[in-house]
Order: sequence, then C-alpha cells, then structure tokens
Amino acid sequence: MTTPAFGIDIGGSGIKGAPVDLDTGEFTADRLRVATPDPSKPDAIAQTVAEIVDHFDVAADVPVGLTFPAPIKHGVVPFIANLHKSWKGVHVPDLMNEKFGRTVVAVNDADAAGYAEVAYGAAKGVPGVVLVTTLGTGIGSALVVDGRLVPNTELGHLEIDGHDAESRAANSAREDEDLSWEKWAKRLQRYYEVVEMLFSPDLIVVGGGVSKKHEKFLPLITTAAPMVPAELRNTAGIVGAARLAAEGHS
Repeated sequence: MTTPAFGIDIGGSGIKGAPVDLDTGEFTADRLRVATPDPSKPDAIAQTVAEIVDHFDVAADVPVGLTFPAPIKHGVVPFIANLHKSWKGVHVPDLMNEKFGRTVVAVNDADAAGYAEVAYGAAKGVPGVVLVTTLGTGIGSALVVDGRLVPNTELGHLEIDGHDAESRAANSAREDEDLSWEKWAKRLQRYYEVVEMLFSPDLIVVGGGVSKKHEKFLPLITTAAPMVPAELRNTAGIVGAARLAAEGHS
C-alpha cells in the first residue's frame, strides 16, 4: 500500500511534476515537463500547474506541493529573481486555490530538495543539524534540525570577504571564469568554513548538477562535519515538495 502525494517543481525554464510514493520517495509515473510560460506571470504559471495536475488525474484528497525559485514566507513570495516580478507579494496557495480549486503547499525549491535528501537520500537517518547546499547558477541551502526544516535560509547570499558568496563560489562562477577544480575548491573551502562556523552542522550534503562530478572537488575541501554528495539529484525538488505537502508545511 503506497502513500501518494504529488510534487511540482517550478523553475525559470521548465515546470515539472510527478506523483510520488511517500513510503519510498520514488515517482509512481514518469514526470511531465512543460516549458515555463513567457512571460511567467502568476496566472500563466497557475494555469500550467493546473494542466500538469489534470494530466495525472490527481485525486482531490492527494496532497500537492509546489517548489518555487524564491523564499516562501507563510505562503507569500517576498521577492523574486527567476520569474516575472509580478510574483512579489503573491500568496501562492491562495492563487492556486482560486485558479483551479485545489489546496497546495508552496515551499522554496532548495528547501524542498534538501528535505528530500533528509527523508530519503544522503542524510536519511542522520540526527542533529543537516545542511544541504545546491551548487548551480547560485547556491541554494536547506537547514534541517532533527528532521524539522528551518525554511528560507538563503545561505548563498552570505557576505564573505566582501562578496555575495554565490557570486564567487556557485558552479556558474566556476564555469564563467573557467576555474580549475582546484581553484574552485579553494573558494568552496572558504564558503564552507564560514557556514560551519555559523551553524556547526553534523552533516553537509552537496547537491546541484555538478554533484555528479563530486569526486573532482569534494575531496579537495576540508570540513569538520562529514561532507557527502546528494543522492536524489533531479528528483529531489518534486519529492521534497510532495513530502512537505503531505506533512502540511506552508
């Protein structure tokens, strides 16, 4: 007997959704990806979300979680970078309920991915403080303490040595500046030193697409806490959103 939920990952270029078995953290059907509407205004995104849910004929009592490329505070988008600026101030669950009559839970995308790693992936069963970072265009972060998510940490925007951390240490900086793995690892070393000083995590999980090449840079970084690559990768956002929806987070 599986426990179902549905997750949708809203990004700047694509919106992806799939049903999730909460007992295993696995998709129960192939995910559907639809291009993000342009312009990516609230009504257009809501319509796309409705189409994805309808495609899978999701039952009315199945929890639906949405990830968002922005902080989500009590359901509201305080500011936005990767979608249309008109999202600022929008209460996402109210919008979705108004547009297609379904209750949803909205969460930050990095929080969803990080929570999935704690529930099903690299940090499963680890007590204490778990920090999950995603290295991509920016640096996303999720902080989970004894299994409870501390939302909207935005640790990619720490100011370190006079710079916004992600402007120096994100994977995009490595690519844009054509840094060697060794030079990039030095920047990551500094980033994780500061994060460890602030939060004293028991485990650090490193995700993002570049984590597929973790053997090239993780061994070059020294941290007090164990540092491991993420396991769920591309499924993490959808799985985490589904799990958080089922647990009633908002």
